[in-house]
Amino acid sequence: MEAEAGRVDRLIHALTGLSRSRVRGLIDHCCLTINGQACESDFDRVAAGDRLTLTYEPERHYHEKPRALRSSPFRIVYEDDALLVVDKPAPLLTVPTPRGEPHTLVQSLYRYLNHGHAGRRRVTVVHRLDRAVSGLLVLAKNRAAAEGLVAQFAAHEPEREYVGVVAGTGLPATGTFQSRMITTASQGRRSTRRPGLGEEAITHYRVERTFATAAQVRIRLETGRRNQIRVHFAEAGHPVIGDPRYAPELARHPAWTHPRIALHAATLAFRHPVTEQRLAFTSPLPPELADLIAELDSATPAPPAAAKGSQARPR
Repeated sequence: MEAEAGRVDRLIHALTGLSRSRVRGLIDHCCLTINGQACESDFDRVAAGDRLTLTYEPERHYHEKPRALRSSPFRIVYEDDALLVVDKPAPLLTVPTPRGEPHTLVQSLYRYLNHGHAGRRRVTVVHRLDRAVSGLLVLAKNRAAAEGLVAQFAAHEPEREYVGVVAGTGLPATGTFQSRMITTASQGRRSTRRPGLGEEAITHYRVERTFATAAQVRIRLETGRRNQIRVHFAEAGHPVIGDPRYAPELARHPAWTHPRIALHAATLAFRHPVTEQRLAFTSPLPPELADLIAELDSATPAPPAAAKGSQARPR
């Protein structure tokens, strides 16, 4: 484009003749990119030479989000008629609990979907993130999409990777945790060696960076049991930093004072339940986690890398 710099919503309005409200709706639904990157706000500014791409279906209504939702803590990464992919912050609950917390991701999405409607549109949760964990989630908008996604997760087909910072030194450079996981009387989780009990839980990881008192790890879930990553690393003596439940004494770190744990669901890939197209998404590290890694990196020199090929197992 060679027009003068300015706010992107005003420019698109001037170039296309679309109403400002419709332009904001298109931006809210990720229909506009600037130099190949999704435009996330109608307040974004563009300059001469920027390349704008607007992709949308003229007959479809792209409802503008209410202003209250524009400042909502979650971010919609992708949306179509069948599903939503959102980036959940921590510490935000995915679904309501018996305690009746008023602020959850599902309740916020209900308000978002029913803005300007009769209040009948809902999402179906097909997998969850712990309150204290941030990152990517996919939710279904209708029954067919829900059934297709549930079947994929039951078969362990989706690709899910997390970035975390775990406590301690000496973690093998690569490893796999494999156990059977049960729920305790206090509703916590732990592994059991008793045959026939619990659910199979498999977690793969590799160490990306080592520090004097911790390690940054990339984690791939083969199964997705509740608290699986937290339990496996805690049982190996390397709990996720900030975890108040699993090995909390070891999980404490002076560089971490946030009301969440140092674990982020960074990548998510799956088959679209309607079109069968493979969809893949990434989420950047939240600032507090990036800051922790930078502080750990600058505080002490990294120790020598552990030998590759080691196998780590829960204790």
